[in-house]
This record gives sequence, C-alpha cells and structure tokens, in this order.
Amino acid sequence: MLLIGITLLLLGGCVSGAPQTTKAFSFDFLMPEVQPKQPDTYLCHGLDAGDEDVYITEFLPKANKDVAHHILLYGCEEPGSTDVVWNCGEMAETKSQYETASVCARGSQILYAWAMDAPKLKLPKDVGFKVGGKTGVNSLVLQVHYKNVSSFLEPANKKDSSGLILTMTYKPQPRRAGVYLMVTGGRIPAHSIEYLEAACDFPDSDLEIHPFAFRTHAHKLGRVISGYRVRHQQWQEIGRQDPRKPQMFYNVTDPEMTIKNGDILAARCTMENTNNNSVSVGPTQNDEMCNFYIMYYVDGDHLLQPNVCFKQGAPGWYWQDYPDQRGLNLAAVPATASVVPDSGRALEKTTQDGDTDTDTDGQDMDGENVDEGPEDSEEEALDDLLDQAVANMEPDEVEQLVAEALAAQDMRPDLADPRQNRLAWLNSRLYDDSY
Repeated sequence: MLLIGITLLLLGGCVSGAPQTTKAFSFDFLMPEVQPKQPDTYLCHGLDAGDEDVYITEFLPKANKDVAHHILLYGCEEPGSTDVVWNCGEMAETKSQYETASVCARGSQILYAWAMDAPKLKLPKDVGFKVGGKTGVNSLVLQVHYKNVSSFLEPANKKDSSGLILTMTYKPQPRRAGVYLMVTGGRIPAHSIEYLEAACDFPDSDLEIHPFAFRTHAHKLGRVISGYRVRHQQWQEIGRQDPRKPQMFYNVTDPEMTIKNGDILAARCTMENTNNNSVSVGPTQNDEMCNFYIMYYVDGDHLLQPNVCFKQGAPGWYWQDYPDQRGLNLAAVPATASVVPDSGRALEKTTQDGDTDTDTDGQDMDGENVDEGPEDSEEEALDDLLDQAVANMEPDEVEQLVAEALAAQDMRPDLADPRQNRLAWLNSRLYDDSY
C-alpha cells in the first residue's frame, strides 16, 4: 500500500499530528499509471488515512466509461494488501501481473461508487464521510474494474490513472455519512423479464438514518431498479432509476424520509433478457449485477451495521419469500416498481417463481429432468443458514464473490439448485477447496 498520510496532502508537506487548517482541500486519489492487460481486471490501490479525523465532502470522478466499467471507494480497517497496486477481482477469471488479494482484509465499507460517466457528487451541508483517526477507516482503497484494455496493449502501451478527486476537510462535520447496500444474486432466463428482489429488516434498534441519495447498478439487462422503505405495511419510494443512465447518486424521492427500527428495506431490479442464453449475476461485464445503494447521514457518530442486505435472487428468492409477509404487505407494492422512469413503460415478470431454464420437454438446459426440490421447511432452514453465513462476510465479498457463486451452475451443471450452488461456494471459501 502506498503509505501517504492524508495529513501530508497538499498542506505544504506538514507531518501527521494536529490539523494545520480547517479549510477544505482536494486530493487526487488515482491509479498510479497501471497497465491492465485483460478485460474485467479489478485493480486496487490503497492509501493510509492518517492519524487525525478527516471528512470527505465531495467526489469528482476522473474516468472514462469506455475504459472503466465502474469505480468503488472503500474504507478499510485493514487493506487487503500492502502492495501499491493489487488484483482485487478474486473470483473474476482474469490473469494479472499483479498479486491477488481482497479489497479489505478487515472492516470493509463502501464510501462511493461511480459508473457510466456519472458526474461529481457533493454531499449536503454539514455532512461528511469521516475517515482516519479512530474511526476504524484506517485506509482508503480505490477499486477500478477495467472494461476495455486495448489502449494498454501493444502498440499503444498507454497507462491509466483513473480515480477520484476528493474534497476533504479537518473541520468536524456534525452529520456523518454512510452507505447501505442492497444486493442480490440470481439468474435471468433467456427471452424473459425477471425480478431480482431483496428485503431486510432495518438492522439497528437504536439508530435513525436520513437517506439523501441513492444509486442503481446493473449491467446490460437492467431496465429499472427501485428501492423502498416499508413502515406499518405502507411502501414509500426511496428512489427509482434506469441503470442505463449515468450511474450517479441521485437525490432520494422524499428528502424528509427517515428509516428506523421496525422498518423494512426492499429493492427490486427489473431485468429484460432478449438473449438466447440465460445470464447469471457475476463479476464480469458479461454477467449481471443487481445493486441498490442508499447513501444516508446520521446525527452523531454511529453508522449502520451490518451495512449490506443480500438475498440469493431469482429463481430461489423473491419478496414473497420474506418471513414477515404481513409486515411487508405485498398487496401494497407500488404499481410503479417496474416502470422505467421517463418512459411510462411497465415491465411485467414473465417467469414463474422458482423456474429454472427449461425447454418444452420439461428438462433443464443440460437435459436433466427438473425435480421439485426440497420441502418448504427445509428450504427456509437452509436459506436462513446461508443468509447468516453471507451476512458475516465483507461487502466486497458479497458483491464480487457471492455473485459469482450463484452462477456456479455454469461450472457445475450438475448443481441445478441455486442453494446447492451457494453451499458449494461457501464450502470452497471455508476450506479453500476449489470446485
């Protein structure tokens, strides 16, 4: 890791210690002229966050969507590597000249995400991401997922410095910012419209958060992603957007909204697959993703933990599988949940819940007869066990690794049940046994 204390940045070379100024300053946190050689390479670059509390108040992307598929900024208790640059696409099958490690070794949280030439993000007045000091964010890690690497190969041999320009201040901000991520695995059958859905109880009994921005992320099949707060059986939209538009953080639908104990958070990604093959959630640009980010602030210093809601997605999990059906109240789901913004186009799901990819003879894509699967009670018990295991993983593992685990059917077609895919993947992670 490049050990450059933030206290040294653009402050005349002053050393770590007491803050020298309360004025805002900027820092270019960029890839150090890297040359990724293969598409879908994930590279990470780390930075020591310093000994003093410092607040990030603005993010200005410096990237091109034709080169960078997306950029994520992580806060880590401990970075995944001490190298200046490392390969952090653990489950993406790419060969890299860089050593491979996770984004964070401990204490991972997402601070910012960019894709599709999204513009800068300036946080509301008095709001900042607090890092450094004793915050638990001892390092910042920049992750870039490279989409097109042709300019880095012969004969051009160019180098890349994609990244972020951060506006920061030592002046304490009374409201601390955080990000909550809702993410699914899943599979979208050929020639179908499918819903990938997630729902979780609000995870903190004492905290109240104020969502002020949201971001959607999908790849080629995403048409609309929507997120909701459910309180007293009533659904209220947090945000809804077409992920084919710039994947920036947009203002929430209701800036006065709060989320607190007893609320349920729900998200849906409406996917349209016109291909002749099914597409699974996974880490490459040819896979899919279903992510709904909620950026929020709290009055005080305590952030939301855990900060990820993960569900396995279709065909194994839908909103109707949420345990508190009375509280979720699916009869009240807004009619606009799968309406593409600015078009009025409503997309109705064409798959049947629990469907696998089948032909007209009732066989799956590999020619095997489709079984009905385990009893409901066994399914629920297994889902609970798997969800608990996933809940203890870091967000980057959930987003990059679990996603590909749910696509394990491509590598192990004998595992037709998505739960079995998850079990095989979890087993491989626990015992380092490649499957």
